[in-house]
Amino acid sequence: MKTIDFTSPRAAARPFTPKLADFVEQPLYSDVWADASLAPRDRSLITIACLIALNHANELPAHLRRGIENGLTQAELSEVITHLAFYAGFPAAITASAYANATLADDQTA
Repeated sequence: MKTIDFTSPRAAARPFTPKLADFVEQPLYSDVWADASLAPRDRSLITIACLIALNHANELPAHLRRGIENGLTQAELSEVITHLAFYAGFPAAITASAYANATLADDQTA
């Protein structure tokens, strides 16, 4: 099996499911993420929490980076992961912590 690059989950999915990738752009990012009813920071926080709770770790790096771009701090992300350990389970939180450490450490050295 070929290694999957989840730097951009949408780009990874596009060759096999172009319509699915298009749905991410329209309406998800163009309408839902652009809706002023929730700040992008809050949308990132919710999305990251859902990815952790549902054990969708492969998409975490892209959304952790987006969360930082949208104003979340590493300290806040650490607290979210710790908090979720009690609701989503310790294995999900440990996995998320490892992904966050690898992702955000990579970004600091880039």
